[in-house]
Amino acid sequence: MQPSRRIPPRRRAAALVSVTALTLAVSTSAGTGHLTAGSTTAAGPIAPAHSSPLGPCMISGSMGVEMSEGIPTPEGYSRSTGTVRSLNLMIDFSDAPGQGSALDRYGEFFPQTTDWFRTSSYGRLDYRPEAPIGRWLRMPKPFRAYGIERGAPFDPGYRELVQDIVAAADPTVDFREYDLLNVLITPNAGPSALDTVLSVTFAGNTEAPVADGVPVANASFVYSRQDDGSGSYDETGYRVLPHENGHAFGLPDLYTQDGGGAVGHWDIMSEDWGADNDLLGWHKWKLGWLDDSQVGCAASPGTTEHLLTPLTEPGTGGKLVFVPVDSKTGYAVELRTQAGNDEAVCKAGVLIYKVDADVDTGHGPIKVVDSTKDSGGCTRSPNVQAELSDAPFAPGQYFKDLATGIRVTVAGADSAGNHRVYVTRGGLR
Repeated sequence: MQPSRRIPPRRRAAALVSVTALTLAVSTSAGTGHLTAGSTTAAGPIAPAHSSPLGPCMISGSMGVEMSEGIPTPEGYSRSTGTVRSLNLMIDFSDAPGQGSALDRYGEFFPQTTDWFRTSSYGRLDYRPEAPIGRWLRMPKPFRAYGIERGAPFDPGYRELVQDIVAAADPTVDFREYDLLNVLITPNAGPSALDTVLSVTFAGNTEAPVADGVPVANASFVYSRQDDGSGSYDETGYRVLPHENGHAFGLPDLYTQDGGGAVGHWDIMSEDWGADNDLLGWHKWKLGWLDDSQVGCAASPGTTEHLLTPLTEPGTGGKLVFVPVDSKTGYAVELRTQAGNDEAVCKAGVLIYKVDADVDTGHGPIKVVDSTKDSGGCTRSPNVQAELSDAPFAPGQYFKDLATGIRVTVAGADSAGNHRVYVTRGGLR
């Protein structure tokens, strides 16, 4: 699990125009363009109008929520559809010199990250990584001089580090050509990932340090290696980068101070270490990877019928049903199966979870409903919250929210594996 924090942008005085006078926010999201983040277009897809059938399902949070599950994603983040170019710089320090080849470090994440995004997005995200400097980029100060530790704020350490990265790379790199920056740090800088996690994303702030005339507004920093405890590199450890880039596209952390107990392994923004996993259908809609025609909005009183096709399968068919409770919350319903990025799923079925756009990143904006409470789960994969691994509902089971009267019934499955569900509800609150 990787910490991602969003620092509220500072108000910039008119005289602050140099690199040293600018600041960078901690976060990530789907936006419209390059490291500039200068466009005012909203991140992610163009959302349906509130007057459309999907309008009641476009929940949104309060102004104070920094990284919201609301739709649409606010402006200022990297776009999440079409061609996205990532700049990858491998850095080291005098007190932590790069071990082995910098391109070997790059190879720990690519092409795996590209393949993961292609699979998850059904090909709608064409993620193109580039490493124009194929060597370790030495920073001018030792690692310890930057004062970086878990939970460290952007100022002063990260500001200084970003400025030094820009100064070292700018003669070779045109930062305007890229949508986001990945800083792949030599693994011997800082503690092992088994001891503490330093990886973090700073993004969504047009007041970030400037390179080639534009702010470096979306930047992910990856430290250490996620290994199996024996010193061997865990090949699934690359998924720290899709997680961090997920922030760059506007997705909040789903884990909390208690770990992954709210969502478990059903989304890479909850747990990204261990067995493979995908994103929730809500996130795929938020990122523009699902068509509006694949989303059902059960906002009207009465009972509605919906046919769900497996979330991992590309193509047409219903992938997500959303049941709004009010303007900020609602229940999402989708079908998860053992395929694609979800190959480690140990129990297929209909996953039901509550989305709250008024809860900030890292505080539990999404909570999965467990169909088999206190079962202990069905997975024994390392670094996976086992209890929720068997959370999906099977045909013949139902979920009911006693407070609202909303009921979701899994009626059955056809020969192709699609599941039919019924949603019963009263009026919107």
